[in-house]
Amino acid sequence: MTTFNYKAIDKLGHMAMGQMDALNEVDLELRLARMDLDLITLREAKRSSHLFMRHKVSNQDLVMFCFQIEQLSSAGVPLLECLSDLRESSQNPYFQKVLGTVCAEVEGGKMLSQALAGHPDVFSEVFVSLITAGEQTGQLPIVFNNLFETIRWQDELRGQTKNLLAYPAFVALVVIGAVAFLMTYLVPQMSTFLRNMGQELPLNTKILMAISSAFVSYWWLMAGVPLLAFIGLAAVINNNPIARYRFDIIKLNLPITGPILHKIIMARFARYFALMYQAGIPILEAIKICEKIVGNRVVADALSRVHTQISAGDVMSESFRNAGLFPLLVVRMIRVGENTGKLDKALLNISYFYDRDVKDAMQKMLKMIEPALTVLLGAILGFIMYSVLGPVYDSFSKLKI
Repeated sequence: MTTFNYKAIDKLGHMAMGQMDALNEVDLELRLARMDLDLITLREAKRSSHLFMRHKVSNQDLVMFCFQIEQLSSAGVPLLECLSDLRESSQNPYFQKVLGTVCAEVEGGKMLSQALAGHPDVFSEVFVSLITAGEQTGQLPIVFNNLFETIRWQDELRGQTKNLLAYPAFVALVVIGAVAFLMTYLVPQMSTFLRNMGQELPLNTKILMAISSAFVSYWWLMAGVPLLAFIGLAAVINNNPIARYRFDIIKLNLPITGPILHKIIMARFARYFALMYQAGIPILEAIKICEKIVGNRVVADALSRVHTQISAGDVMSESFRNAGLFPLLVVRMIRVGENTGKLDKALLNISYFYDRDVKDAMQKMLKMIEPALTVLLGAILGFIMYSVLGPVYDSFSKLKI
């Protein structure tokens, strides 16, 4: 198909502009006519090679998509009209193009879930599965509302994490910049002065001068080796399943961030599992989908073992307990959900508890990071000043008036 930029007009005389994939000009005109639009002008869209062109859909775009389509469909607006309105109101050109294609495919007879499944880079497998369940049960507005709440929760958690890490990252950048300036500019100048004094320099001053000399002579090596090591390690982790598994184990076992990451994964698993259970997706299928969204191979393998045990006829709560990776709270709440028949509420309670716990842990971690970085910067500056000014003070104290 070819992508066209078009200008069209609706029955009320309102101008509509956008992009749409079509076989040719006639096909484009027919697709627009099915959307009650009359084609005015068109031109073939050129593929842009700009590096910073936005070719992705953010969580915020998906949040607004779910919210608006839930509101419109609950008000009785037909699905095609909902999609058309959302396409026109979207501020993301790429998402606008995707919605145009989805609208055309739904108009052509496809189910909404089938049309969304054609864009896996935008709509995840769990998203499509929930829409499919909503279509089958006739509860599509409820599914969209649940997706709106869940994606918004995930986006807020990600935003809080970025905000919490912004200040430590800034302080770390200041520390690196200050050290680089002192080592490449100030210390070399003071080194010449100290050598001309003709006195024996202490060990700490010699070490500082050696480090400064290495910075000046091999700055490219000090900057390049860590960068190349990071790129190489990332490539190995992404391409080697064993390395990825071991890396995920290390992440879960880190002293401070490991427990927080574990709770985030448990909260995500519980929320999406509850969402799929509410939508009527079978438990085994829901667990299989959760393996792909937890974002950790170790947890995914544990879910795979749970899936195998439940398939063999074991009780769900016992299967989670036997997996050995799920906290006692998760196992206990799943058992409560089994006994009461309200598994979705029990899972949402798990998500709520861990969500609150993660926020508290992040706040505590931030309070620890701030003074730690300040002390680190002070220690580095103190060592440099002591190593540089110490010999100068000793030489002045030995002068006889």
